[in-house]
Amino acid sequence: MHSAAWRISLWATLAFALGTLLVFVMLHRFVASDIQRRSDAWLTGEVAVLGDVAGRTPKDRLYPRVVGEVAELASREVPYKLRSSSNENDSVFFLQAGDDGTLKLWVGSGNGLPNLAAIRARKLIPDVPCDLNVQGFNQPFRVASVRLDDGSHIYLGLSEKDEIRVLNNLRFRFLCLWLLIVLFGSSIVFFATRRMLGHVREITEAASGIGQSALSSRVPTSKRNDEVGHLALTLNRMLDRIESSVHQLHTITESLAHDLRSPLTAIRGKLEIVLSGDLKAEQSEPIISAIDELDRLTEFLNTSLDVAEAKADALRLSLTEVDLDELIRVMIDLYEPCMSEKGLRVNLRSAGPVPVLADAALLHRVIANLLDNELNHLPASCTVSITLGATENAATLIVEDDGPGFAAEIGLHMFEQRVKGRDSKGHGLGLAFVEAVVRAHGGSVTASNRPERGALLSITWPRETGEKIEPPHSLTLVNR
Repeated sequence: MHSAAWRISLWATLAFALGTLLVFVMLHRFVASDIQRRSDAWLTGEVAVLGDVAGRTPKDRLYPRVVGEVAELASREVPYKLRSSSNENDSVFFLQAGDDGTLKLWVGSGNGLPNLAAIRARKLIPDVPCDLNVQGFNQPFRVASVRLDDGSHIYLGLSEKDEIRVLNNLRFRFLCLWLLIVLFGSSIVFFATRRMLGHVREITEAASGIGQSALSSRVPTSKRNDEVGHLALTLNRMLDRIESSVHQLHTITESLAHDLRSPLTAIRGKLEIVLSGDLKAEQSEPIISAIDELDRLTEFLNTSLDVAEAKADALRLSLTEVDLDELIRVMIDLYEPCMSEKGLRVNLRSAGPVPVLADAALLHRVIANLLDNELNHLPASCTVSITLGATENAATLIVEDDGPGFAAEIGLHMFEQRVKGRDSKGHGLGLAFVEAVVRAHGGSVTASNRPERGALLSITWPRETGEKIEPPHSLTLVNR
């Protein structure tokens, strides 16, 4: 029901069904008007003949018999007349009324009084056929009249039951044929569209998996020289260019990292050699500070390159199964002495082992960044609460505290590079790195200030690689 093939076939079927219905309505009106035109022509001709016979026949005892037999002969000339179960002629009637409106001559089924009453009520116009409803008959009569010289009127009526029967048969047969054609056409459109969109779905599924583990995969192509085939070829050419660009990016970043790390490592080594000598305390202090700054600069360089690659969807991942519960407990044990020294408490609520597919080194750095943020920005006597939960498809890590919360000035830009609060001494890359790594794994990050006080950061991590988790409101800071 959610397939585009279903919607396309539905709209195509609807358009075809409405079009054919319109054609049938026009055809039905044409057939009905043609049948009525033929009936009116027959009535007009026959009533004129009967009027001429009645006018020429002497008004003696044989008049009713002569005129009645002529009328009876005329009634037998009706084409396609449906035979009645009785011997009476209930399809045609002949009626002659005097100038005073009395019944003078009747040929037909019954005694003619209901027909005469209907004629008097209708006030028919001579030589103009019209419809007449007679009591006791389910179908109307088409009636034509002529006025004689003696003031009397002759009426010839033809039942419309034969016309109605023809039109009903036409409607029934068209409805059966229409349903058959619509169902057949809908099936053809649905299966043809579904087959065409099946190739598009294959391309979509293949394209969605490209980049999760490698860029060397390509979407499937076909030998058909159509739009879908051209789409697949175009996507593969685009992927070739992307792979080439990413390869160049890796080459550039690796060269840049090597060119920068080498002198930094050399400087750090020389400073350590100097520091190992016999120096006074006031002389060694600047050297130790310089080594710390070099370490911070190296960390800043590595993190900046990782964030840049992740933002460009070019971060190389070495996926293995990692137990989040075990990793978080190890990291808490590692950071707990420093936090205790500062007066911070850490509480962990975990649902037990939570295995995920992730790059172990990057995931380790993500947890370290989160704990570093708490250690560096929280005042003493605060509590950090870490909650780890899991569903069938995703793992959820929530880190919250009762500190001052996120600074208002960083607003919606907290996951951007080099964005930090006024009192922060870092480089503004911690949360940017966390968001970049989580997004590279197909997860999502949200952040907000807690209503009661403090910051809250939530990470949703897919249990299987390639399963994209979309947050309800991605990367937003909420001050309440």
